[in-house]
Amino acid sequence: MTDASSDWRGGLEDVDAILLDEYQRGFPVRQAPYEALEAVTGLEAAAVLERVRAHHEAGIVRRLGPVLDPSVIGSSTLAALAVPEDEFAAAAEAVNGHPEVSHNYRRNHEWNMWFVLTAASRGRRDEILEEIATKTGLEPLVLPKRTEYRLDLQFPVVGDRIERGERDRRAELQLEPTSPVDEGDESPEMTARDATILEAIQDGVPLSLTPYTDLADELELEPSAVVSGIKDCLSKGFIKRFGLIIDHHTVGFRHNCMVVWAVPEDRIDAVGERAGRHPFVTKCYHRPRRPEQDWEYTLFTMIHARKAGLVDQTIEELSADIVPHPHQRLETVERLKQTGTRYERLLE
Repeated sequence: MTDASSDWRGGLEDVDAILLDEYQRGFPVRQAPYEALEAVTGLEAAAVLERVRAHHEAGIVRRLGPVLDPSVIGSSTLAALAVPEDEFAAAAEAVNGHPEVSHNYRRNHEWNMWFVLTAASRGRRDEILEEIATKTGLEPLVLPKRTEYRLDLQFPVVGDRIERGERDRRAELQLEPTSPVDEGDESPEMTARDATILEAIQDGVPLSLTPYTDLADELELEPSAVVSGIKDCLSKGFIKRFGLIIDHHTVGFRHNCMVVWAVPEDRIDAVGERAGRHPFVTKCYHRPRRPEQDWEYTLFTMIHARKAGLVDQTIEELSADIVPHPHQRLETVERLKQTGTRYERLLE
């Protein structure tokens, strides 16, 4: 193994490719998870665990655990402000002062401050937006997710996005088509056990041979209750995927761009589903038009790639055929806040 700050690919072997590329989703949720990987990797369980630990120490793996869905657990929205330059620092402080704001970026657009807000309820979310409007004297552009066509923050480490895209397309041919997830859908009921487990695993599970048993001891639950609880949260949609969470900057995905498209409402589903299948599109959402605020864009795509040229190429491919509608690139100029959503407040 080599340090991630140098040639992080140098020490990777075939077994690492299996672990890092295939187990970002679907890591075994059973009382002896690493034993389930013995036949796949050809290694004993303890050796598989040592590989995962080494990748964690090298900075390739951030954690082993869930990606939670804030729009199902609570109420989440993307929002933006058009901030005059001489007021920008004060506005950033006002927005970032809310713990419910997990991400905040400066982008090269008239709407130059973009943030993600997640609260325990729609009412609390709207209260925070009103507080931000009062403190800044600016009306936020509020753009909650309406339909999700793609959310794929799985980053191929040894392979590439073309290979991942081909696998995704082949898998789609074997699956029944699914309806997009709409923010307006009623959220499933969260039990006390669900909340306890979600809070405990949000930062990952222990890197041990018995992670779920270790969690059970900490929570004073039976190991079977932790295993079944995680599976219940997956089936209810509280957890979007469970596996190895990769640091995409470490593995070379340093180039990205948010692109917004003015797609007519009667075309949004067809276009969104096609755009979401592009291998370099990691996020693809339908968000509302706000004509009263001169905002006509309805489709939001996030593009990640290892090379800047691939970002440009993807935008050209999308605009030429898949999304032949007016669009704007919103490049990130400065990261103002990035903490990840904390779920304690949502689970109270």
